Amino acid sequence: MAEGARVAARVANLTKTYGEGETRVVALDDVTLDLMAGEFTAVMGPSGSGKSTLMHCLAALDTADSGSVMIGDQELTVLKDKALTRLRRDAIGFVFQSYNLVPTLTARENILLPMSIAGRKPDREWYDNVIATVGLADRLDHKPNELSGGQQQRVAVARALVSRPTVVFADEPTGNLDSASGAEVLQLLRRSVDEHGQTVVIVTHDPVAAAYTDRVLFLADGRVVDELRAPDRDQVLETMARLAEPTPTPGRA
Repeated sequence: MAEGARVAARVANLTKTYGEGETRVVALDDVTLDLMAGEFTAVMGPSGSGKSTLMHCLAALDTADSGSVMIGDQELTVLKDKALTRLRRDAIGFVFQSYNLVPTLTARENILLPMSIAGRKPDREWYDNVIATVGLADRLDHKPNELSGGQQQRVAVARALVSRPTVVFADEPTGNLDSASGAEVLQLLRRSVDEHGQTVVIVTHDPVAAAYTDRVLFLADGRVVDELRAPDRDQVLETMARLAEPTPTPGRA
């Protein structure tokens, strides 16, 4: 970690459960971690490990039972609904696996929609920068059904970036894409970190996607159980395989 690095988001002693009694599931079990500004982080783990729950709590889309969540220097758990809505709009960008574009709007209108709703105009220089980074200048007047899956996801990424959020969260952003389109989107997220200092956090099950990041956090049973820095695909695969191994029962050889 670079000296003087800032924390973009932080969770402390975060616990989240679903259900009660025999059906009770602990999705997050006393999780504490920092996400550094200007870094690209992947969160991985088997199905049911808590990775999507963690992202949704960080992005203010879900609330935990206990613990704290901070975006920048703002504590989410103390915010009332209106302030939380404002924080989601101004400080958080979110990229969904399913693009979540409005079919009747052009690419340009989709990109600017959150700012239009907020009654804000984009910083022109930053907007031009984002459009250049996502490589969509010649597709801005096209509607989603006139764009490929990769182009639609690039529109979704541009929409998340254009308000200059503190953190961009992306939930399986390449899950619906072929490998070439997926690589386009990952390169775009990587560039937004390297060239613009954006903080990006993705949930993924794909070791190739994780290899684009600076840091991989591995969750199992609602806890952070491992971490890789400057990961490559083979290291990620090896760690995932190790985490998938059954835990030996005490007293057995």
